[in-house]
Amino acid sequence: MEVAKIENLSRIYTIGQMETRALKNVNLSIENGEFTALVGPSGSGKTTLLQLIGCLDQPTSGKVYVNGKDVSQLNRNQRADMRRGAIGFIFQFFALIPTLTAYENIEMPLLLNGKNPAERQARVKEMLKAVELEDHSHHRPDQLSGGQQQRVAIARALVTQPALILADEPTANLDTPNGKMVMETMVRLNQETGVTFVFATHDPRVIQYARRVVTLRDGMIESDESGLAANPETFAESSMMI
Repeated sequence: MEVAKIENLSRIYTIGQMETRALKNVNLSIENGEFTALVGPSGSGKTTLLQLIGCLDQPTSGKVYVNGKDVSQLNRNQRADMRRGAIGFIFQFFALIPTLTAYENIEMPLLLNGKNPAERQARVKEMLKAVELEDHSHHRPDQLSGGQQQRVAIARALVTQPALILADEPTANLDTPNGKMVMETMVRLNQETGVTFVFATHDPRVIQYARRVVTLRDGMIESDESGLAANPETFAESSMMI
């Protein structure tokens, strides 16, 4: 089953009289349960593609389907509804609310979705356990390490039980041990829950966790490889391109 489908997708940004083609007639399908990396140099279009799949932007032309629904022409409120229900986000800079505890940050999407207190408590406790932060539930972001903050962000993204998680450079601000822990947490949750993960990265240490690697260059898909990380020689060649 396809969680996301992209058809002839283009995105052009216009500043004054200058046009930048961020994506050029991209076609891509993401199946349920995938753990996929979008890779490529800066300006290749990977973040733009994530934003379009995540209903954070609208295409210049082409179609984007999420859970079988055409989200290309949705208005702002309709896109917000899709984000609250079907999509979870993990950002490079964690994007936690600094005045809230880990528990409260994870709970926030459930509050926005109108869940009752008992359901919120059960889901938040479940997610704290899933990311191994039960003992840090009452800590604010400034009392947590970078890796712990990103695990809170992962729990927040998963708490609404979305079909799709989109992560933009999820380890960019983490050292190697914390980056490894975050990626292993994402892999484990992908395997345990079956939720689909699509993440943009240029870090070879992150790419090695992917079961599918889609390489973009100049707004187009250059290659689409399954099991790339299982082949050290192929992975080394891919790493040199980014």
